[in-house]
Order: sequence, then structure tokens, then C-alpha cells
Amino acid sequence: MLYLVGLGLGDAKDITVKGLEIVKHCRRVYLEAYTSVLTVGKEALEEFYGRELILADRETVEQEADNILKDADLCDVAFLVVGDPFGATTHSDLVLRAVKLGIPYRVIHNASIMNAVGCCGLQLYNFGETVSVVFWTDTWKPESFFDKIQKNKQNGMHTLCLLDIKVKEQSLENLMKGKKIYESPRYMSVNQAAEQLLAIVQNRRLQGEEPEVTENTLCVGLARVGAMDQKIASGTLQQMSTVELGGPLHSMIIAGNMHPLEIDMLKLFAVDESSFEDNECQRNT
Repeated sequence: MLYLVGLGLGDAKDITVKGLEIVKHCRRVYLEAYTSVLTVGKEALEEFYGRELILADRETVEQEADNILKDADLCDVAFLVVGDPFGATTHSDLVLRAVKLGIPYRVIHNASIMNAVGCCGLQLYNFGETVSVVFWTDTWKPESFFDKIQKNKQNGMHTLCLLDIKVKEQSLENLMKGKKIYESPRYMSVNQAAEQLLAIVQNRRLQGEEPEVTENTLCVGLARVGAMDQKIASGTLQQMSTVELGGPLHSMIIAGNMHPLEIDMLKLFAVDESSFEDNECQRNT
């Protein structure tokens, strides 16, 4: 059988009891290592699980999935995913390949950033479509995610922004030359995401628009959710561009209309409480 096992968001101990039992008896155990990371490395996981882990990067999962599934109809194989196997990133292709080969599969769920963001006090059923904010380059500065944020905002909904990570990525030059040389890992911070959003706000104004999202829109910055050193900060989009939340991974929420209880919770993490006084109009009526 193929097992897809969620690892949760913190460290090695966040795996469920059921998941740990499966890991211990599987013939091969793969660790998906490109959509998210834990606060501890592969070695810490191996020590706690008592098993050797095989790193599965994007290339392995997308181009060599057959190697992962090899003999999975004869023995048990585990595929470990930070968060939940079908949370922020789905692994439907691996499941479909397994089914096509007649290999049964089972999913062991765990906490995902998709539901753990409730720790800031915003109610999960008030969230709209989740968006991904990608790193801009000198020649590529997409704004499509901003339109989705604006749509959520118009509907009074919060937007969870998943911030880009670059792990085992090649430069365009090395990619074109076929060189297997990889860039150093990069993880987008709340500051960087806010700066890109502020730039889009300015671009839209230059185009004659008055965007729904502005410098004064209330936001929440989250870092290392689920870890012992988790950090949360709430304030305006402008404040998010300078707030210090430390190391990865970061996420950001653009707030929509808020219930008084949501506002009271966000004030616990306020960079400056006066920001909320200026945004009382965002309360639900």
C-alpha cells in the first residue's frame, strides 16, 4: 500500500500516533522536500522516527514517481508531507498513478496551514480563495493573485496568502544549459510579500484605479505556525512591510470584514492598536 502521511507544522513530534506507526513498518519512507519545511531537518526526523528517509524533491515527485511507487503493490511505502497531504499542495498525481497501477492507498491527515491560521483569531469560515504570492524577478512581476485578493475583499472575506519558497531551483541560465546547479534556498517573508502588494497598489493607481486593498488595509503576518517560537503580528499592509517575524516559513492574511471578536483577537497581536481604531469601519454590521 501507498501511505500519504501528514507531518503537521512544527517538529518531528507533530506526526500523529497512527502516522508514526505506519512510518516504522514501511519498507521505504520518502520525505517530500519542496512544498514546505519543518523547523527541524531530515536528521531530526530520522532520529525520532527510527527510520532512514529518502528525500523526494520536485524532480523526483514529478518526473520519477514510478520509482516511488515501485513494488508498492508488494510492500508498504510511505510518502511524508509537511502539513496535510491534501492541504496547501495536493499530491493527486501520485494517487492517480497508484490507482492506475492497482496500488491501494491510504491518507493519514494532520494539521495544515490552511486551518492552523485560525490561531490568529480570524474565523476560518470567513476566508475566501487562498492565493500564492510568488517571488518577482526583474522581468516577471505577475499581479493575478492581487485580483483574487480584491475579489475576496469585495465579498468581505479574508485571504490567506501562501508565500513562495524556492528549494532546489535552477537559474534560467543553468536551466537552459542543462547544468544541474541549484540556487540557495529562499523563503519569502511577510515583509517581501507586503512590499510586492504595495507596489501593485501603486501600479493600479497609476492605471487610474482605486484598489480595494490599500496601505491601510488590516493584515496579519504569521511565522513558523505550530512551532514553539511561532510569531503573529497584526497591523496595516504598510506596517507588514517592516515588521520583524524572524526565520521561515511565513504566511500572510489580508483581512476582510471582521466580527468584533475577530478584531479583539487581532488586537492581541497588534503592531500598533491605533491601526484598529482607524479601521473600525471593517466591523461587520
